[in-house]
Amino acid sequence: MKTKGKFYRILLRRRVTVSLVIILQVVLLVFFVVNTSRFSYWIEYGLTFLSFIVAIKVVGKSVNGSFKLIWVVLILAFPVVGGLLYLWFNYQQSTKKFKKRLAVLEEGTKAMLSMPGEFFDIAAGVAPECMNQISYLQKYAGYPVYTGTRTEYLSPGEAKFERLLEILKKAEKYIFLEYFSIKEGIMWNSVLEILIEKAKKGVDIRIIYDDVGCFLMFPKDYPKKMEEYGIKCVVFNPIRPVFATVQNYRDHRKIAIADGVTAITGGINLSDEYINAVEKYGHWKDAAVLLEGPGVWSFTVIFLRMWAMCTGVDENFAEFYPDFGKAQEPEPEGLVQPYADSPLDNEQVGENVYLQMIGNAREYVYINTPYLVPGDSMLSALSLAAKSGVDVRLVTPSYPDKVYVHIVTRSYYRELIMAGVKIYEYSEGFIHSKTTIADGKVATVGTSNIDFRSFYLSFECGVWLYNCGAVAEIYKDFMETLNRCRRMSENEFEYKWYHRILQDILRLFAPVL
Repeated sequence: MKTKGKFYRILLRRRVTVSLVIILQVVLLVFFVVNTSRFSYWIEYGLTFLSFIVAIKVVGKSVNGSFKLIWVVLILAFPVVGGLLYLWFNYQQSTKKFKKRLAVLEEGTKAMLSMPGEFFDIAAGVAPECMNQISYLQKYAGYPVYTGTRTEYLSPGEAKFERLLEILKKAEKYIFLEYFSIKEGIMWNSVLEILIEKAKKGVDIRIIYDDVGCFLMFPKDYPKKMEEYGIKCVVFNPIRPVFATVQNYRDHRKIAIADGVTAITGGINLSDEYINAVEKYGHWKDAAVLLEGPGVWSFTVIFLRMWAMCTGVDENFAEFYPDFGKAQEPEPEGLVQPYADSPLDNEQVGENVYLQMIGNAREYVYINTPYLVPGDSMLSALSLAAKSGVDVRLVTPSYPDKVYVHIVTRSYYRELIMAGVKIYEYSEGFIHSKTTIADGKVATVGTSNIDFRSFYLSFECGVWLYNCGAVAEIYKDFMETLNRCRRMSENEFEYKWYHRILQDILRLFAPVL
């Protein structure tokens, strides 16, 4: 108990210190500019003119309209410091280095993704109606489509936990884990016990975790503790006491890989609330998908790229290519297309997967999402699909984990319902699943929420599925979940004027929520 108490004291001391130092830097920056402007009209006029030029530049940039709006509003509200803050946020050298390193890695390892073979022409024969989506992910985003891969849908988190332990126990060569959040408890301790045993047998164990996601979970020296067990461990983008925009980019992925043959991804982190071992917001409803076969290789490359980003060490990815053998039973005519999304390439892969699925739907599109903070494109796509006769249904939580985000989520209900979208809230607690299914043949399971942070600020991943066994299970699970939901109506949202003003303000700042 004393050791555990010391652990949390060290953890708290580091987090509080870092937070205070960053806050101090912000306060000093604002004070310097404001204080200087009081004593010099020329400096004030100069900074105001700078803000005017910056506002023009912002309007002309080819970025999301909501991001433009929030910066223009800030510049108008604070003309002396607004332009300076924009330049500070968007032109830092650390961010440029981060972006350049990632671009070099992706370009240098692009050829590795084709090692299992070329399945594009096969996919064209199997799923001609989906070739626009397949072409985008393979030819533009760079993530190939695969056949010969078995899929298994896992929901809720307890199902993922059980299968995760099974695949880890079978691993013989390597285990890769990349998670936004890991927390000591039944789930992580059970996983760690297996990892320690595997490391003793010479299995290559590697762990990546996000520093913000584990902000109050692990101390700074946790990777060294893992090294004592023979486990390689790195922290993605460690929080430093420096006011820098690069720290806003987070690794929100959840990937577990065993020997490059089996992988699991989805919304489930390695923490006890995800398996309902502890209760935080009622019943936690989540989802993941397991892949077995050639399609796992994309996830292996995605992980190794992030590992190289974090460590600065370049490796020959081909050395990790597995012998898939014939153990798995591939699904006939089933296609899988794992994909990743980065906030640094100006390409919103995760959002585009959603938009294409919604746009291609002819009968229905059903979506589970814990946060509904859509941008203009997503809002238009959902509304247009419903107005065109597509059965559009959304399931969101009734028990929020973030109250302010839930307020924003509900602010979109009325507009969507009036367009014909059916919205349900999960009555038993918090739904954290990020799944979409359309027309009984296509689906996606991943880590991206329908919000600005997932689409524009986080590293995310997922898998697009066509005619796989998992697709039927996703549909079945969605319909069963509806029985535990309450359908929302537009009449429920006749808010008072001050409530509507709060919603409008929060929606304005939605891109940074």
